[in-house]
Amino acid sequence: MQDSPTFLNGWVLAPEGWRRGRLHFDTRVLGFEPQGGAPADPLADPQPAPGEPLVLPGFIDLHVHGGAGADVMDGGDAARQVARLHARHGTTALLATTMTAPTADIDRALAGVAQAMRPDAAGQVHAQVLGVHLEGPFISAQRLGAQPDYCVPGNLAEVERWHALAPIRVVTLATELAANLSLVSALSRLGMRVQMGHTGASYEQACEALAQGLAGFTHLFNAMGAFHQRAPGVVGAALAHAEYAELITDLVSVHPGALRAGLRAIPRVYGVTDATAAAGMPDGEYALGRQRVHKCLGAVRLADGTIAGSALTMDQALRNLVGLPMPLAEASLRLSRYPADYLGLAHKGRIETGADADLVVLDGALKLQAV
Repeated sequence: MQDSPTFLNGWVLAPEGWRRGRLHFDTRVLGFEPQGGAPADPLADPQPAPGEPLVLPGFIDLHVHGGAGADVMDGGDAARQVARLHARHGTTALLATTMTAPTADIDRALAGVAQAMRPDAAGQVHAQVLGVHLEGPFISAQRLGAQPDYCVPGNLAEVERWHALAPIRVVTLATELAANLSLVSALSRLGMRVQMGHTGASYEQACEALAQGLAGFTHLFNAMGAFHQRAPGVVGAALAHAEYAELITDLVSVHPGALRAGLRAIPRVYGVTDATAAAGMPDGEYALGRQRVHKCLGAVRLADGTIAGSALTMDQALRNLVGLPMPLAEASLRLSRYPADYLGLAHKGRIETGADADLVVLDGALKLQAV
């Protein structure tokens, strides 16, 4: 990471598309001075000269369990360690994500998240922790994926108590369970974004949850029933009706063909890492809540081979999307603007006057140069 100058010259992804020019900023974007006329297609990939940087909005990851050997469920300083690691890969804001676990474990994790949301006394740079993605314990025991089986029925009072420990921005529920479905509208009124995930719901049950205010889908395709033409399930409901959904873009958790289907069907699909403690670390064994996971050949799995999150970082997610192929400007939208919009953060995920100056600088090969 480098200290940011007060201006950057290069290709800037402005609201109207790619423009070459000079960007002025301090903690906020102060202005942009384009140089030369607008390109015929402002969203077409730029052709930077050698050494000329590309400037994009910082990445926003709404599903992060760990990194640098630390797991959010560890509590203490773990969430801050995770935020430091992901900042080195271009993530400027994230949601610290929990696991299904006993209440005391979740309490400890949220206390650590609250600590990570305060200024770093050591002065080290880290991604801004926006709050919590509560992934469980209100999920289906039949669709655990890599979650341990500490599932319990939905409980509004418990969520409100946790929300007082650290702000909960996103909640994952298996809404085919009556106690969980009853939470959708109540949590939405509290300003939380409610997602369906780790679920065996039918298409009809998913549509009922959407009618109650369900906002999105947690790691679409993973830990939910497969699509079938006569039983489309949660996947079918998402493809047919969703405005937003998250997708893990490591090219392991979801086949590139399924990624393309989700990207084509759902207008504002956004990428997440679902990163574990193994992110930024060598192959080996790591913690994921109360589970032990193994990183090998770029994938993270339980001992039985079940995929267990990822070792992905957002700079690699960008390169993966561009390689599908996808225009760089669209890939940026799906890693910055759309997750910001999903949380209602009008000052993040974009480079425009008055927005937070959360910026990533890339070279022509999309390698990170500065944050």
